[in-house]
Amino acid sequence: MSEIVVKHLTKNFTSNGLTVEALKDINLTIEAGDIYGIIGMSGAGKSTLVRCLNYLEKPSEGEVIVRGKNLGSMTEKELRTCRRDISMIFQHFNLLMQKNVIDNVCFPLQLQGVKKKQAKERAKELLKTVGLEDKEKAYPAQLSGGQKQRVAIARALASNPKILLCDEATSALDPQTTASILELLKEINQKMKITIVIITHQMAVIREICNRVAIIEHGVLVEDGTVNEIFSHPKSHAAKELILRDLPDATEHMAYVEQDRLDTKRKIRIVFSENSAYEPVIANMILQFQTPVNILRADTKNVGGVAKGEMILSMPEDRHLQVDMEQYLREHGLEILEVTENVG
Repeated sequence: MSEIVVKHLTKNFTSNGLTVEALKDINLTIEAGDIYGIIGMSGAGKSTLVRCLNYLEKPSEGEVIVRGKNLGSMTEKELRTCRRDISMIFQHFNLLMQKNVIDNVCFPLQLQGVKKKQAKERAKELLKTVGLEDKEKAYPAQLSGGQKQRVAIARALASNPKILLCDEATSALDPQTTASILELLKEINQKMKITIVIITHQMAVIREICNRVAIIEHGVLVEDGTVNEIFSHPKSHAAKELILRDLPDATEHMAYVEQDRLDTKRKIRIVFSENSAYEPVIANMILQFQTPVNILRADTKNVGGVAKGEMILSMPEDRHLQVDMEQYLREHGLEILEVTENVG
């Protein structure tokens, strides 16, 4: 049985007589134990989607089935009970500023009627899990951003959820702190067997932690699959743009284009598979064709725990030579995506 199944989900918002379709016929399946990413640019609808997964937003059409139960057929009381299995953390932590750390973690347990002593024992265990056992008496204002998010994670785990929804949970953090929070989430996924859904606009977050990803653009699910598949073979414009933004130095003025729009100033992105990483393919190609290529960008990325190399190459102007070189690269196990500059 799948952990979460979304069927033909549509969400409309109406204001002043104007209806906006925020989500359009979304279908996706999240398996138990997944770290599942939902990515899109600002305004794509991804945060609305995650709020539909626990019925904080009720879909206009379609179904959300969690652990075999259709949320749309539940009473409010049944929904509240179901939500104990679905915890959520947010970009801005949402801690109670007037309460200290341990009381923040105890708060959801007290709402559920857990006795104070038992709640404190559970909170202490969770603060140890997130590495903040020495901060239980501190107040949120005394903590760093990363520490606040760790408290929020401990609080989210208090009710022993089966699913953890993370809505832009690292967007307010610096890269080093983001890495430590993602590592913590991976440990929680592995040790506690909790399914995690990550909402983000950052491909780096998806690469680092997720095993599967759905890409949302203008309220539509335009692509989904394993992170490795989409990193190596992106099909949608949105996926290609998100991958390109993830390159070093943020190549803002570069965009993917269709084959028939390419000119002689051709640039390609190549992805090195494990089989192609052990030989100097580019150098050998230059020697074979006796023609240089320029390496505009080069980087190595962690994609689901596997190192993947990628480069942006500027190809020679001769079109026949371009075709021959690209065929050579494909024969040597490299994935190729077309890129050009200053394309609107």
